Formats: sequence, structure tokens, C-alpha cells
Amino acid sequence: MAWNTPGSSGPGSNPSGPDGRRPQRPRKPGGGLDTLFDSFGGLFGGGGNTIWRWVAIVFGLWLVFSTFLLVTEQQRGVVLRFGQFARILQPGPHFKAPWPIETVTKVNATQSNAYSENVPVFTRDGNMVNVEINVQYRIGDPQTYLFGSRDAASVLQQAAQSAVREQVGRSDLDTVLNARSELTVAVREHLQNALQAYRTGLVVTEVNLPNARPPDEVKDAFDEVQRARADKNTAINQAEAYAKKIVPEARGEAARTRTTAEGYKTASIARAEGDAQRFSLLVDQYKSAPDVTRKRLWLETVQHVLADNRKIVGGDSRQLIYVPMDDRRGTNAASSAPLLTPDVLAPASGTDSNDSARPSRSPRPTREEERR
Repeated sequence: MAWNTPGSSGPGSNPSGPDGRRPQRPRKPGGGLDTLFDSFGGLFGGGGNTIWRWVAIVFGLWLVFSTFLLVTEQQRGVVLRFGQFARILQPGPHFKAPWPIETVTKVNATQSNAYSENVPVFTRDGNMVNVEINVQYRIGDPQTYLFGSRDAASVLQQAAQSAVREQVGRSDLDTVLNARSELTVAVREHLQNALQAYRTGLVVTEVNLPNARPPDEVKDAFDEVQRARADKNTAINQAEAYAKKIVPEARGEAARTRTTAEGYKTASIARAEGDAQRFSLLVDQYKSAPDVTRKRLWLETVQHVLADNRKIVGGDSRQLIYVPMDDRRGTNAASSAPLLTPDVLAPASGTDSNDSARPSRSPRPTREEERR
């Protein structure tokens, strides 16, 4: 059989040619995927170099996956080179030296964590109160968080309790129960300073003290104190409202009395000055005409005295009867009073012929009747 006869595969046949070389297969026309598969087939074909080829492929794949790294948006990568801090990887694709040269520890830097607890605390005035703590925090420095302290979460819990005890211990019970806004701000500042001093790498985002109440053993007594304080505030508010109402009225009444007094003072002074001036004029007139002035003064005095009195004059002009009347009954009572005629006051005498011969005269009307 010829050496170069293609397809010969009889017994004792040698696939090599006369020169000891393996004859090459004819390439298929067109290339493409068939050519690529043929190349891989040649790479993984038999022979002594097959194991080393597999080792090279595995090493290449390991090298690719060990040097390429993808950090998500929520993560930060801490790179260690031979166990020592090298750098921090921000979100995105990165390349690094393969292990064991460099290692990466991913830390979730945007996740918010919470810590809550009830802490019994003594206030400045010696009262015990249970204060509820609610702390929101996240990782601010990944390097410090991993290597600054052994257990950052435990440090945060102890620091939060210490901050609350310190700030509540400086405040009285009423402030802790009713005005915790300023107290919350002070606790947050103290806690953040403590976390930085202990190198925890944590950042406090929010601190709340939502509730503060006394222990259950003294709750009844505390409720009594609260009710008494509420009653006190109610009484104070009522007193202030009453004061705001009555004080302006009292001031108005005082101003009115003061004005009335001033008016009375002015009128009295003017009346006194007028009387003094009138007396001076009467003195001058009395010096010039004593008899006339004296008679005029007597008539004015009598007129002044009799002006406010009810009087009845008898028909003979010789009898004067004064009848006192109650001023509170007014003019109607005076008009309804029975009239005393001259016959009742001075009946005619049978012995006096001259009196009987006189014609009867109607009584003179009183001053009040003349006014009506």
C-alpha cells in the first residue's frame, strides 16, 4: 500500500508519512466557527502538554476573577495589601492585585441601622425615670469601622446609655417629662463626640427620646403629683384670666372716681370763690343801704327756707301750718295729699260778726302747685 494513500487504515498502517510527520487535515472551506472549534480541539488534544494547558487555563480564569472587582452603589471596598490598609474603592468596576497580594472587604456604607432601649436614669432632683432611647446610625468611615474598634455596635450602645445618663442627670424631672427637645440635641452631640473618640467609624443620623415615664413602683404617686401640678396650672390660669378682667375695670373705676373728685373740687372752689365775691358785694351794698339790704337778705333767706317745704296758710293770713311730707313720695304724693281748707284750719267764730261778714277767700296755692 502506498504511504501517501489517503484514508488507509489497514492493520499495520502508520498514520505518519515517510518523513515521520503527521499528515495535516485539509481545511474546510469557509472557516468561521468550524475553524475556531478545530483550534480548541488542537489545544485540548492528546499529548504530554495537555495537563499544563489545563493548568494555564485555570490560572488565567482565576487571575481574571481575582483582579476584577465590581463595587455596588451601596458598598465601599476596603483594600488590604499584604494585610495593611491600601485604599478605599468607590462604587464601580475596579482592578486590583490578585490574592494573596491584595484582599477587599466590602462594607455597606449607606444602610441605616437602629438601636432602641429603655434606660433607668436619676434626674438632678433625685427622681428615677425610665427614658426610651432610639438611635439611627450608619457607617461613615469604612476603614475606621473595620479597624478602629473591635465591636462598633456594642460601643455605640454603651456610649448612647452614657450620654443619656449624663444629660438627664443634669436636668430636673419636669424637663425630662415635658421638654425633651433640647435634651435630645445635647444627647446627639455627646454621642457623636464619643463615637469619634472611640474610633468606631459610625455616624449618628438621628436621636430620639420618644418617651419618659416613672417606674411602675411609683407610678400612682407620680400620677398624683402630675394631677396636682395640672390643678395648680389651672388655678394659675384662672387667676390670671380674672386679673386681666378685673384690673382694667378697677383702673377704669379709679379713673372715674378721680375725675369725679376733680370735678367736685373744681366746682367747690368755684362756688366758694363766687360766694366770697358775692359776700364782698353784699358788704358794699349793706354799707350804702343797710335797711334795704337787710330786708332783701331776710326775704331771700325765707324764700330759700320755705322753697323746699310744704306749707299751708290760713285764710285769715294769721295762721301758718307746716305739714312735713316724705320727699321719696314725689310730686304725685304731694298732689294726692288731702287739701286743708281754711274752714278746717281756722273755722269761723260765731261771736265775731266782723269775721262772718268778710267774704271768703280761696286758699293760696302752694309753690309746688304753682310750678305744676
